[in-house]
Amino acid sequence: MLLSLVVHSYSLRYWLPAAVMLGTAPAYLLSWSACRLLSSVLPARLYHTVDDRVYSVYQSMVLFFFENYTGVEIVIYGDIPKKKENVVYLSNHQSTADWIIADMLAIRQNALGHVRYVLKDGLKWLPLYGWYFAQHGGVYVKRSAKFDEKAMKKKLLSQAKLGIPMYLVIFPEGTRYNPELKKVIEDSQAFATKEGLAVLKHILTPRMKASHVAIETMKDHLDAVYDITVAYEGTLTADGQRRSAPTMPEFLCKECPKVHIYFQRVDMREIPQEPLFFRRWLHERFEIKDKLLKTFYEAEDPEKKCRFPGEGRRSSLSLTKTLPSLLILGGLTLPMLLTESGRKLYFNTWLYGTLIGWVWVHLSP
Repeated sequence: MLLSLVVHSYSLRYWLPAAVMLGTAPAYLLSWSACRLLSSVLPARLYHTVDDRVYSVYQSMVLFFFENYTGVEIVIYGDIPKKKENVVYLSNHQSTADWIIADMLAIRQNALGHVRYVLKDGLKWLPLYGWYFAQHGGVYVKRSAKFDEKAMKKKLLSQAKLGIPMYLVIFPEGTRYNPELKKVIEDSQAFATKEGLAVLKHILTPRMKASHVAIETMKDHLDAVYDITVAYEGTLTADGQRRSAPTMPEFLCKECPKVHIYFQRVDMREIPQEPLFFRRWLHERFEIKDKLLKTFYEAEDPEKKCRFPGEGRRSSLSLTKTLPSLLILGGLTLPMLLTESGRKLYFNTWLYGTLIGWVWVHLSP
């Protein structure tokens, strides 16, 4: 009985926040749809401003759970600009929670609504979310030969011409680094060897297409590239071996005590535009990441292990930035669930919103 209670309590750590985040999606979609309808007769740039504000409400609520609720300690190395900038955010990729880290940095610049993602094409089929991410300016891409460069350029260029604020998140590795998946790591290293590039140990060989297209297409709109290296504390075993990073459920179950974020700002003037030189530049940036992670996981000095070089500072997120969003979305959702007509609207939004979204993403290029 006691063991069952412990297991049940542990599962609630994940299911409760997951239920709230997913459960408020219909209320959010209906609110966004109303804003979209009202702004349809207004200039497109004004609509995107409203969309960014509405989006920041939902993402702030997400951060309430991933940061305030979990109590995770965020340690940042480097100085994050206080002012908002138009940027491409490049990061190593090791967890389903990596996209949350981008939100954590963006909210500290008051730029949370500007965050957009370059996503794997399969994610566009997520109920409600897949369609909306595209509406918010996200870009779905396929790998290798199926990559549609023309479609990505068209979407990003249209947003740049409107002057839409951009915080575009890209994970150039394309797939997550998991030390347990030896075949993926070996294939990545073999690719680097074949291409005459340095072999990386703690990250995968970056692919350049999406990053190059994004930076080249929006070069006159962007202020900088944010080069981010992330390490999750607690991913080193007792015998000194690296294990897989926490998944989103594990993160919400408070299994990650601390996240280390190494921040580097790269001015646009430092980035080569020609594809061959850009490829070398991008790989060199990932070589730097690999060295940072080697220090984090393999430093001989115990005081330097599980931290990046330099001075890290703890950065906490005030409840005033997240709790109001939770109350707003909760206040919109609960009344719907308390009446028969509200519940009908709620479930119809899930059903028909998902179906319409699937039709849209199927027909959309």
